[in-house]
Amino acid sequence: MTPLNTREKLSDMCTSIVEIAAADGMGKGQDGWFKLTHSVVSYDHPHHALLEEAINIDFVNPALGPGARVAVELTLEAAKELSAALTKAIAQAEIEEAGRLRGT
Repeated sequence: MTPLNTREKLSDMCTSIVEIAAADGMGKGQDGWFKLTHSVVSYDHPHHALLEEAINIDFVNPALGPGARVAVELTLEAAKELSAALTKAIAQAEIEEAGRLRGT
């Protein structure tokens, strides 16, 4: 497995479009819930979706082995919609958190 602390070009990726970010949360894999440490977003051939290329998102914890992985393969349009939904939810959550800090 390629080390996740680098942004090296992955040799098996046709587009070489890969972004890696730290992740702090939980994911549910084949053996139940596990702590996430990284998220890997790529644009490449999907393994299961019947698409030529897809936005692939993997939430992983490499220290726990290959079973500690949650994978998603999305069309580019679906990924854009997800990105917009995340942006809106994050903005609303930041307003909520700011209100809590002010005590309102």
